[in-house]
Amino acid sequence: MYSSAIRTTRRRARRISKQAGNSASNYDDNIVVSTSYNNTESYDSIEENGYKSVLDHPLSTFSVDVDKASYSNTRRYLNNNQMPPKDAVRIEELINYFHYDYSIPKGNQPFSINLEAAVCPWNSEHQIIQIGLKAKELSTEEIPPTNLVFLLDVSGSMSSHNKLPLLKKSLKILIDKLRPQDRVAIVVYAGAAGCVLKSTSGAKKEKIYDAIKRLQSGGSTAGGAGIQLAYKIAKENYIKNGNNRVILATDGDFNVGVSDNMSLVKMIEKKRDDGVYLTILGFGMGNYKDGKMEQISNAGNGNYAYIDNILEAEKMFSTELWGTLYTIAKDVKIQIEFNPAKIKSYRLIGYENRMLAAEDFNDDKKDAGEIGLGHCVTAIYEVVLVNSGESIVSNQKIDTLKYQTTELIASDELLTVKFRYKEPKGKESKLISQSIYLKDIEIDQISNNLLLSSSVAEFGLLLRDSKHKGSASYSQVLKRAKEASKYDPYGYRSEFIKLVKISKLLN
Repeated sequence: MYSSAIRTTRRRARRISKQAGNSASNYDDNIVVSTSYNNTESYDSIEENGYKSVLDHPLSTFSVDVDKASYSNTRRYLNNNQMPPKDAVRIEELINYFHYDYSIPKGNQPFSINLEAAVCPWNSEHQIIQIGLKAKELSTEEIPPTNLVFLLDVSGSMSSHNKLPLLKKSLKILIDKLRPQDRVAIVVYAGAAGCVLKSTSGAKKEKIYDAIKRLQSGGSTAGGAGIQLAYKIAKENYIKNGNNRVILATDGDFNVGVSDNMSLVKMIEKKRDDGVYLTILGFGMGNYKDGKMEQISNAGNGNYAYIDNILEAEKMFSTELWGTLYTIAKDVKIQIEFNPAKIKSYRLIGYENRMLAAEDFNDDKKDAGEIGLGHCVTAIYEVVLVNSGESIVSNQKIDTLKYQTTELIASDELLTVKFRYKEPKGKESKLISQSIYLKDIEIDQISNNLLLSSSVAEFGLLLRDSKHKGSASYSQVLKRAKEASKYDPYGYRSEFIKLVKISKLLN
């Protein structure tokens, strides 16, 4: 039995979760809080990035990530009046859920670089530096024909209302957007895998709808066999110079055939050289396998989202459709070189499972992340300047070298940002570089972009109960989030404010 105090808090949280007006925060009015003791959801453990000394580690290298599953999954927990497990919170995915008003790419560049800095909101002795990418956009008419293969889990574990029934409604939103030149095939898997719709023109929407309507759940989950078949059909219907993609929708509970994470990852890695990209859609609760799906999407030149309600499906398959389906740059890597004459130490917030070795940056054989049409990608560093009285904080202490000394080169630059990327069908990477100066952080007012991203980052630190959260508080998060939400055409920022209020009441 819950105490009356906890009941009161939950009632208040439910009331806030329904105060959405016409914004995107008006979600499911029939929220069910699971009380099952058979919950087998799993999340990969996250060991937070710590501080690194710039003298010892001047380079920070990571793979770009545009996955957003952690945000909607976190929202699912909070809308159920439950705090999410710490390892379900990947801060970079919370930040990248939102669109930012970055500059438009110039010329033939696939994306623009946007740099900004300010005093750190949760530690006034530190600064935060934001790196933002904005991918180019194309009109619908300019986007090449698309060859899609829906790979749908119809096993018994998908029978809940928030799994297969929600999946079917979600796919209808996507089908409504298909053009005549686009094609769709449907592969299903339960105890075995099979093709229920051969590759069909987007002009024949009713035929595609009918195939989806007939789907029913039952049986075990032969996910590995389904993946093999889906890629085979995608290859058979491959559109040269087109957009070829498998869309896998599941709760991740593979239990027949090739099902362990490493075997699935290796299988997907072999397929990505065929020029077929991968999108993974997670559904449901109770036996949701987040870690498995994230690893598979990373291996398959893919992106990963969690669909907790029909409005999230609309965001993904209507508002952001071509960002979801059309990749404009692959193997995108970022490498920051910090100037030790200006910055004492630093830490990257999030991206823990996307970190790369410094030498991986120039290695074109090293797989990295993808950026879709119109996507925004944001990363935030927390840094300690050399004029700070704070001792160097580093989780990787190295003894002073006996046979070498470090000579600093005079420069007004704080750091240099380098990006490597390949064109969707390219083999060799291209390089873009840009620097930021000390004067760039000496500003009186920060932009709405940094107001929002820093509030989301601080929210993530609180959800994870991070040892680096400093003076972070829900009140601070709310204040900056409200300032950044004056322009909110889709209601996503208003919804974020609601989630922060729920979290504050549940703590």
